[in-house]
Amino acid sequence: MKILVRNLDRSTTEAELLALFEASGSVQSCTIVNDKETGLSKGFGFVEMPKPGDSKAAIKSLNGKQVGGNKIRVKKADQ
Repeated sequence: MKILVRNLDRSTTEAELLALFEASGSVQSCTIVNDKETGLSKGFGFVEMPKPGDSKAAIKSLNGKQVGGNKIRVKKADQ
């Protein structure tokens, strides 16, 4: 399942995002979207988890969590 993570602190790294989601299960991929011109984070990213149960657990446990000073929003990504 592909998961959208919004309202990330601009300094959050892919490694930090990966560590957050690995607590709920195996992660297939983890990407933070960066601005093409500046290379800086746009404040959102995507995480793919192969097991639907792990994905749902991650969404439930991480939505609204404080990460790097921001309250992140986590939901299933629209494909």
